[in-house]
Amino acid sequence: MKIVLQRVQRASVSVDGQVIGKIDKGFLLLTGISHTDDEKIADKMMDKICRLRIFEDDQGKTNLSLSDVGGQMLVISQFTLYADCRKGNRPGFTNAGSPERAKQLYEYMVKGFKERLPVVEQGSFGAKMEVELINDGPFTLVLDSQELGFA
Repeated sequence: MKIVLQRVQRASVSVDGQVIGKIDKGFLLLTGISHTDDEKIADKMMDKICRLRIFEDDQGKTNLSLSDVGGQMLVISQFTLYADCRKGNRPGFTNAGSPERAKQLYEYMVKGFKERLPVVEQGSFGAKMEVELINDGPFTLVLDSQELGFA
């Protein structure tokens, strides 16, 4: 699993010109799911993300978690995070999970985040989406379950 996490002042996602999800201060997650991912890996990624301390405390140190600051979350599916650009000019996506399995794990994660946080919004799996954000910092992290030792 690969997740691009952006700390945002606000973010929204639209489909066909209609806003379907929007948040204020919090995390925007672009979430890519591979064919080897499962619920165990998803649980570890969710725990890691919810515990990340990347908001500033009173001394200006990144020492507070999303929950500590009452932050919100917007979760977007992003299979293109598994693009393989090593050969040619057209990316390959054979490492991305099948749409059926990826949707199942994506929904599992949205449900899991909703159990941990008061405000969790989401995109529409498989839809052509427009994502807008005001990045806070900017502060962007790339989390890879294999690099974290979860896979």
